[in-house]
Amino acid sequence: MAMTDVLSAEDIKKAVGAFSAAESFNYKKFFEMVGLKNKSPEDVKKVFHILDKDRSGFIEEEELKFVLKGFTPEGRDLSDQETKALLAAGDKDGDGKIGAD
Repeated sequence: MAMTDVLSAEDIKKAVGAFSAAESFNYKKFFEMVGLKNKSPEDVKKVFHILDKDRSGFIEEEELKFVLKGFTPEGRDLSDQETKALLAAGDKDGDGKIGAD
């Protein structure tokens, strides 16, 4: 499954482009721009599984660094600071990874 099977290619391009500058990533704005806020829980889980590159059932810090590339190959890598902020926002139980729920 490709990201464009769930999200609009145009929305992905705009969202990734909006955060192309280093240290500009804002996960709340990005997920809103890419259209995830309006998707069903099932669609959000589809996106999660696309981003879970090692198929562990979790997205770990190393996978988060490349989250924009998960949406489009033209995406940049997140900085360590951006990655840690995204992990802190999604890691509800403090285990160092984000689960699908």
